[in-house]
Amino acid sequence: MQLESTKYLFDVQSAARTLAGFVAGRDGDSRQRDAMLRAAVERQFEIIGEASSQLGRRDSTLLARIPDHRRIIAFRNILIHGYADVDDALAWDIVQTRLPLLLAQVEALLQRKG
Repeated sequence: MQLESTKYLFDVQSAARTLAGFVAGRDGDSRQRDAMLRAAVERQFEIIGEASSQLGRRDSTLLARIPDHRRIIAFRNILIHGYADVDDALAWDIVQTRLPLLLAQVEALLQRKG
């Protein structure tokens, strides 16, 4: 794996871990009431999506090993360009149901690097 590809995977891993830390012990209601938490969650999703997009430009075969990569990048684009239409309930669902899987997939890829 090229150094640049490893960097982007590490960026995804770091943002996913940070995001998981932000929401630990929180429920959907607390996220709804806390504008700073919502902004922090969205920012980490933006980083995950942008790092994934950059990885795809450099190593599309590696990115393809992350099953939801197209959705991840599309979600980033919604956050950036369609920010007024962000569904908070959907974002919270992604945090709860898909983020742990993404983190596991990226960590597995980083363990196999080399």
